[in-house]
Amino acid sequence: MSKRNRGLRERYIAARRRVRELTMIAKGIVSTDHPVMAHIVPIRRCNLSCAYCNEYDDVSKPIPVEVMKDRLGHLARLGTNIVTISGGEPILHPDLDEIIAEIRRNGMIAGLITNGYLLTADRIRRLNRAGLDHMQISIDNVMPDDVSKKSLKVLDKKLQLLSEHAEFHVNINSVVGGGIRDPHDALVVGRRARALGFTSTIGIIHDGTGQLKPLDLTAREVFRKMQAMSRKNYSRFNWFQNNIADGKPNDWKCRAGARYVYICEDGLVHYCSQQRGFPGTPLAQYTRDDIRREFVTEKSCAPNCTVSCVHQVSYMDFWRAPQTLRPPVPQEQEKVVKLIQIQTD
Repeated sequence: MSKRNRGLRERYIAARRRVRELTMIAKGIVSTDHPVMAHIVPIRRCNLSCAYCNEYDDVSKPIPVEVMKDRLGHLARLGTNIVTISGGEPILHPDLDEIIAEIRRNGMIAGLITNGYLLTADRIRRLNRAGLDHMQISIDNVMPDDVSKKSLKVLDKKLQLLSEHAEFHVNINSVVGGGIRDPHDALVVGRRARALGFTSTIGIIHDGTGQLKPLDLTAREVFRKMQAMSRKNYSRFNWFQNNIADGKPNDWKCRAGARYVYICEDGLVHYCSQQRGFPGTPLAQYTRDDIRREFVTEKSCAPNCTVSCVHQVSYMDFWRAPQTLRPPVPQEQEKVVKLIQIQTD
């Protein structure tokens, strides 16, 4: 395909994707009894072992594709708009393309969070054919170290392949906090992402329970520069990460369990990756009544939460529906979090 024809095709695909995204936003504003986004885990195993991560192991088998299809079908029946596949490292799943295609067959937007290590030109083209809409790669540093091997040095050739072949939207997320040695690496990563035609964002690494760890002065300065460099998008309409960077709690209505759901490899629904155990209901048994209950349930972890995807999904509902139900007992919630940490160590 010529460069001109490829450019036309990419613009056409991007325009269609944008229409679907706008439809999703409109549906989310009109109705509150469906999930806007679901994160689903088809495999917990990962080929890396980043020091700050509690969301992987090195032994788990992939979830059978037919089981994944059943789960995706139930999410579609609940009215879910976006399904983002995460892990572990989802590209390790042998049937990933079929899982993505099933998301699209069910009329949902398909996203993928990957460390990027396993990308090849052929793998990217297969993701195109499967119908992937969005990919996010987090790059933690310029040179690999004992905290993270997700470095620009290692991944730059993968980014070049994505620039040449990907028909889906690619976002490169750089990070500060969480033991990252040189916060200025985030700026190098962000500039490289923009040079290759990708969007770039900046994230703040949370502690082991998804809670706030204030940035030092240097990291905060880098964070502000990255914000100024990034394109304006939905995630910049709120103050959430600004407060996190300054070490301030946020006053907001977390809609986890309702507008955002996290489905682990066992098929259980959780508030998010950092609050596994609540509500802990099998997805097959999750109903609109559960969604309505969690929509008005206050989450005790919300003020110091750093899980930005949950905040962004909840943002469209900040103005309505006060949360009148109390959260789980903090002591019990802490026990579950500790149990998860032991299981993932």
